[in-house]
Order: sequence, then structure tokens, then C-alpha cells
Amino acid sequence: MDGLELLKKNWKSQEASLPKVSYDEIYQMIWKRSSSIVKWIFIISICEFLFGVLFNLVAADEEYWNSLEQLDLKEITMWVYGINYLITFYFMFRFYMNYRQINSTSSAKQLMKDIIKTRRTVKSYILYVLIGTAVTALAYAYLIIYHHIEDAQVADSSAYVFDALDWLKFTGIIVVALGAFIGILWLFYRLIYGILLKRLKRNYTQLENLDCD
Repeated sequence: MDGLELLKKNWKSQEASLPKVSYDEIYQMIWKRSSSIVKWIFIISICEFLFGVLFNLVAADEEYWNSLEQLDLKEITMWVYGINYLITFYFMFRFYMNYRQINSTSSAKQLMKDIIKTRRTVKSYILYVLIGTAVTALAYAYLIIYHHIEDAQVADSSAYVFDALDWLKFTGIIVVALGAFIGILWLFYRLIYGILLKRLKRNYTQLENLDCD
């Protein structure tokens, strides 16, 4: 039993003439805990963004860009980076606004609404990352294959003719590999953000019980 549950137990055992102060104490404890959780969500999103930028700077050397240019993917990749950064900035801004909103909350009902809004924002962000990664990977796989088919200069083109079974095997390998990667990515986000979301959900439940008492 944590400190909040002990406080609630003591509050229920007090005289009827002293409920207001104890109610406020319980609410303040939940409010501070929720504010701290949302602040950490915002901080983690910043760290994640900075790590992604640093990784791109290290990995995207001259050889990397030259290989993309040979595949006619350099311009597309720059657009993908730009759009991804803009959307990530949008979610970081949403996390920051959620943190500010919770800091200015003055009632249990409003705090419950803010917790729901924060949880939805985080889930939307995770969904964007997973779907965006899958769509981008499939698009790049298609463009690379298409580029090689268009630009291949071979004496015997029959070696590059694939039947339906070959394409099915190739597609299956891509889907399985991509599915495994998305699964690992989902587990990573579930570990990082899932713990914080569970704590927010617990705070919401405690606020709901407090409001009913």
C-alpha cells in the first residue's frame, strides 16, 4: 500500500467535519505525481528526437548520400526527414502543452480530462511512429526494386524474370522482416512510454474513486 492509499484510508476514518483538507491533500498528491509523469513524457520525447538527429548525422555520411543519389532516392529521403521532423516537433509541442495544462489544472475533473488527453496524445504518437516506419520501409523497398528493374543492364534478362512464387517468397521475407522490426519497435515504446501511461491510468482511477467518495 503506497502513501496515497494510506492517506485515503486515514481520510475516510476521520470525522465528517474535516473532509475538505484531506481531500485537497489527496488531490495535490495525485496532481503532482501526474504532472511529474507528463513532464517525463516530454523529456523522453526530446531525448528521443535528439538521439534520432544525432544518429542521422553520424550515419548519413557522404557515401550514404551518394548511394541514395544513385538510387534516385536522395531527394525523397530529404523530404522524408523533413516531414518526420515536422510531425515529431508537433507531438513534442503537444506533450509540452499537456504538461502546461496539467500544471494549471485546479480541479479533479479537469485533471482527469487532461490525463485522458495526454494518454491519447502518447498513443497517437506511438501509432504514427509504427505506421510511418512500416509505410516508409515498404515504399523504399518498392522504389529500390523498381530502380534496379529499370536500370539493370544485363546480357541475359531471363535471369531477372520472376514468377508468381518467387515474388510471393520475396514479399513474404520483406513482410516477416519488417514485422519483426516493427514488433521490436513496439516493445521498445511499450517499455519506455507504457510504464508512464500505466501510472497515469492509475492516477485517473484514483481520481475517479476520490471523486465518488
